[in-house]
Amino acid sequence: MGKGRAFDEIWGHGGPDDPRAALAALSQWIADTPHAELHRRQQTAEATFRQLGITFAVYGDAEASERIIPFDIVPRVFLHDEWQRLSDGLIQRVDAINAFLEDIYGPRRILDEGILPPELILNNDQFRPEVAGIRPPHGVWAHICGIDLVRTGPDEFFVLEDNARTPSGVSYMLENREAMIRLCPELFHQFRVAAVDSYSDMLRETMRSVAPDRSAGRPVCVVLTPGHFNSAYYEHSFLADTMGVELVEAADLVVDDDIVYMRTIAGRVKVDVIYRRIDDDFLDPLVFRPDSMLGVPGLIAAYRAGNVAIINSPGNGIADDKAIYSYMPEIVRFYSGGEPKLPNVETWRCREPDALKYVLDHLDELVVKLVDGSGGYGMLVGPTASNSEIEAFRAALIAQPERYIAQPTLALSTVPTVTETGLAPRHVDFRPFVLSGADGVKVVPGGLTRVALKEGSLVVNSSQGGGTKDSFVLMPDTPLRGGDPAQVQAQG
Repeated sequence: MGKGRAFDEIWGHGGPDDPRAALAALSQWIADTPHAELHRRQQTAEATFRQLGITFAVYGDAEASERIIPFDIVPRVFLHDEWQRLSDGLIQRVDAINAFLEDIYGPRRILDEGILPPELILNNDQFRPEVAGIRPPHGVWAHICGIDLVRTGPDEFFVLEDNARTPSGVSYMLENREAMIRLCPELFHQFRVAAVDSYSDMLRETMRSVAPDRSAGRPVCVVLTPGHFNSAYYEHSFLADTMGVELVEAADLVVDDDIVYMRTIAGRVKVDVIYRRIDDDFLDPLVFRPDSMLGVPGLIAAYRAGNVAIINSPGNGIADDKAIYSYMPEIVRFYSGGEPKLPNVETWRCREPDALKYVLDHLDELVVKLVDGSGGYGMLVGPTASNSEIEAFRAALIAQPERYIAQPTLALSTVPTVTETGLAPRHVDFRPFVLSGADGVKVVPGGLTRVALKEGSLVVNSSQGGGTKDSFVLMPDTPLRGGDPAQVQAQG
């Protein structure tokens, strides 16, 4: 971790006796609520999640194949002006991501003008030449982005990574809020919290907005899942249910004359928009992996013909690549003409000899990541790693430097968290969800706060033992006194 005491988002640098002035009322609520009561409410929330089946799978863990993500009852709070600055930066960044994807699968101006080295794109496993030349309906590629943010101080926010393929976690954002309204209604009496429960409506309208122009009547939208063995299956079914659209698997769809149909008991129904939760490799066995049993033969031909919108677009994985991430400041400048409103974390590209030398000399200080890694796997946190782990990474870096980037070990902000022995600060990150449709870009006023439950840990991923918190975005003129909590929350 970085030097000095980490900034706490409620207590600031002063601790519980000297909290941030704007959140003094929340700090007082924490102090006034007995630890046993906080613990009881937390256990009640987790019991509800377990009953609802809100679980995720841990691949390769036969003893705990289905788990709930631990939930913490103390919320993470964004002040209104903080959120406005973040939203502006998120919209700028997602606009740039969409422009970048449109460009590299089309004219490739950014390569012609020397902003990015061509081999970084064209030799990248995440670049899909199979979709080059396709223009998705309305020119939108990244319909749903999860942009992971970290905070290091009162005004210091950084983008940690971009997720433009199939970002998950929105069901936890929604269920966490339901739990908080039910278990901590007094907080919604005291603070005007922007509502997140309109997300499903926002997503449905985003999907409809990007339906091909030739769609007749109200567009038919579906959620395509690989099935109930997938780690995020609960989320797939949850979103389909709350949007009021069909949840389908590959066997439910058929392509005929470049048009996608859904099989129903009443016959075939033409499908206009598919929110796919299947990776590119498995999406269409005629184009990608021929052994895939999860995909729909002919889907890419229908997509190329302009007869169906796919959310998120095939080929988006190149925007998630961490080597591409390191160029995002240049990408934002190139497509927006302005300076990035949300900065990147300083990043060393190990494919560059000088950067590799620096990283090898400072492995015990840095975080090293696979450029195509996710979920906290394939990562070295130097300050907490053993000598053998460091030496293993050293060998991997020397053998394939192009597969890695490195970043400084930031002092991530903390939020008070319920532990067995009482409240204690734990490190957090944040994933807001950004929707792009034919009518522009919208930021959901909330998101998924992930918390590292182990003392001192910086790894927040659920697969690595992390938990979640609700994320409050405060409306202007807070705190409030009185009022029905459900109505106050809904005002957002």
